[in-house]
Amino acid sequence: MSREKALRFLERHAMSAERIEPLAEARRMTEAMEEGLRREGAVLPMIPTYLRTDGQVPVGDCAVVIDAGGTNFRAGLIRMTERGPELSRMVKKKMPGIGKPATWDEFISFVADAIEPLTAETDDIGFCFSYSAVITPEIDGQVIRIDKEVVITGSEGKLVGASLIAELERRGIHGKHCVILNDTAAVLLGGSATLDKSRCGGLIGQVSGTGTNTCCVLPLRRIGKLGRDEDTGILVNLESGMYDALPRGDFDLLLDRQSNNPGMKWLEKLTAGVYLGELARLMLNAAADEGLIEAGTREALRELGHFDSAVLDAWACGEQLEHCASEEDRAFLQTLAQELFSRSARAMCANLIGILLLTGEGCNPEKPVVICAEGSLVQKGRYYRPALESWLSRCADEISRHVRLQVGEETTLPGAAAAALLNR
Repeated sequence: MSREKALRFLERHAMSAERIEPLAEARRMTEAMEEGLRREGAVLPMIPTYLRTDGQVPVGDCAVVIDAGGTNFRAGLIRMTERGPELSRMVKKKMPGIGKPATWDEFISFVADAIEPLTAETDDIGFCFSYSAVITPEIDGQVIRIDKEVVITGSEGKLVGASLIAELERRGIHGKHCVILNDTAAVLLGGSATLDKSRCGGLIGQVSGTGTNTCCVLPLRRIGKLGRDEDTGILVNLESGMYDALPRGDFDLLLDRQSNNPGMKWLEKLTAGVYLGELARLMLNAAADEGLIEAGTREALRELGHFDSAVLDAWACGEQLEHCASEEDRAFLQTLAQELFSRSARAMCANLIGILLLTGEGCNPEKPVVICAEGSLVQKGRYYRPALESWLSRCADEISRHVRLQVGEETTLPGAAAAALLNR
């Protein structure tokens, strides 16, 4: 009975998972992708990264790798071996600009300090830079903004790779080559580094965790806004978290109004781990106001304070519900968590199937499109991941396409190495 009560509550507030029909939404999202390829300023920007994915990364070669994003900075040396990428001499530090602001010059000097001992090993540097940047045809990144918890002043408009190379040259270290990419491109390249590409019908990169994004491979001639008639395949960053045409409910709108970026990143706010816990909190407050859960449960939830997607995953699996005052409330919370994950999986499926429709790949059952995925939801989600795989299988069958989800772990550094070595 409580499951039905929860489903009626969701329907009343336009939050039912069933409102997102993945295949129909995929077709609409493909149209938005096409528009993003044609012109600047579209909802889905379809950003060319100029990164090539063809060829195998040479065994024995190595690259200096850097990962700057969120709160942590990592650097090390990756060598490609017969067994796969091998990481050595890694350093991990807090990013400059946390706690107190840092200048751009201080940030670049910090990066140079971290990699200077490694530069004798190789001329190739792969730099995963997980902040807003425009990628140039030289595969450098021109900073739009550095945000999250990090404050680095004077960064806007700076070229990341050129700044680092200039600092290395000032130190007497010459002849280095730096490639800039974001985390989604790194996940695709890292996840595919050891694939036999002759048995692969295409590649998609997916981040499904704290945030949401995807990337794919397209020939330059498909990117009409570049005006280049070439068949060379390059990675395209969709920035798919920006997509704004999926159905939204009352609590989506409330969360958006309370966010620090209202009116932006609608798909991310429906799908990403950073938002799902807050959506659940808003929904449960409303359910309590409507008398649908008991006062004791409401007080216990208040004591929990903020809860994240890991807590929701436990609820969806029927765990960590001891704070509920009744069996009915346990069923209510479990149903809400399951529906939030189901809705997220449907939306992400629409995104991925939309890419299949865009590229036209995956028609050969012997050569499926491989989705290289990473992120807390797809790696650890006991409810989310099976839901996503089920919808992908169902929708791919309906359009006679073939896909395989390959979930990786810590692929950004190997991806940065692959980017550097494939794009010399």
